[in-house]
Amino acid sequence: MKISSRRTITAVLVALCLSSVAAMAQIQEAKPTSPAEQVAPVEQPKPPVPAEQPENAYIIGESDVLAINVWHEPELTRTVPVRTDGKITLPLIGELQAAGQTVDQLRSTIATNLKRFLEAPEVTVIVQEPRSQFFTVVGKVVKPGSYPLGQRLTVMDGLALSGGFKDFAKVNKIQVVRTHRDGRVERLPFDYKRALAGDLNQNFVLEQHDMIVVP
Repeated sequence: MKISSRRTITAVLVALCLSSVAAMAQIQEAKPTSPAEQVAPVEQPKPPVPAEQPENAYIIGESDVLAINVWHEPELTRTVPVRTDGKITLPLIGELQAAGQTVDQLRSTIATNLKRFLEAPEVTVIVQEPRSQFFTVVGKVVKPGSYPLGQRLTVMDGLALSGGFKDFAKVNKIQVVRTHRDGRVERLPFDYKRALAGDLNQNFVLEQHDMIVVP
């Protein structure tokens, strides 16, 4: 009886040990992994963000004359005007919308279209005559009218191009009427005497379609 009892006890102890080992294994499996053991998720590559055009980038407009050059392709190189519908016509490509685009955008569009016919075309676009960019001077000046804005000009430059003031012009009450692309109209005061004395804040740069009003 003693031997049988010892064997029974031993069997029970072995069973308990096996149960403990199985329970520990289940606990280890259920135990959450530590942050160091966790595998970080793989980040998906983000799509490239298109480069923003600078605020002062030249916007091609109607009547501008463009010089378009395709390297090593003289038959595709030519000077073309932007028509009143805002389009230009090029060999192989046909009609393209030019008005409303920057020079870089139009260059990229032309190159993309030429890839159907040429391998890695190199295209340059130059605004040869910026006829769509102009400003106007009205009021008591010698030569009122519209003037091209193909380069950086200040209000003082614009007044100089208009030939100066007529008699009794109110030079301290000049205004620059500026129409923004969203249609908003802004009136900017300009004091000629302060600008002449060196006030740089007065002599600001003109923008497309600005109107200088000299009362």
